[in-house]
Amino acid sequence: MKITVLAVGKIKEKYFTDAVKEYSKRLGRYCKLEIIETADEKTPDSASDHENRLIRAKEGERLNKYIKNDAYVIALAINGKQISSEQFADKVDKLGVQGVSHIIFIIGGSTGLDDNILKNADEELSFSIMTFPHQMMRVILLEQIYRAYRIIHGEPYHK
Repeated sequence: MKITVLAVGKIKEKYFTDAVKEYSKRLGRYCKLEIIETADEKTPDSASDHENRLIRAKEGERLNKYIKNDAYVIALAINGKQISSEQFADKVDKLGVQGVSHIIFIIGGSTGLDDNILKNADEELSFSIMTFPHQMMRVILLEQIYRAYRIIHGEPYHK
């Protein structure tokens, strides 16, 4: 299975980049992992709703360039469905059984994801109703993908 994490923005903090490297290394035995970063837009502190929509649209155009038609696309969105780690593992496993060979997870920038990205995704997934920095979300997502593969293979890790 090929897993692509498509994310708006770069990770600047060393502790996040170290965590991403560690989970990328761990995932190497289970899947082909690809991480693609696209540029984020500068967001004024007091941006209006209209300005935020424009920012999401620009970021969405950049993301769209990397979305493959044959991939199963999961957008991370606060209003998406919340599931357990076991259900997430089951989802990844079933997609593979159904012949899906590429899953793309999309993480938006500080203003979220463009409506067109959300509309065209196969599903929306929420890790919490809380808001997380997109750098941290990348680490959380990779950890959950790693946990899913450990669960799928019946290996110790999940507790």
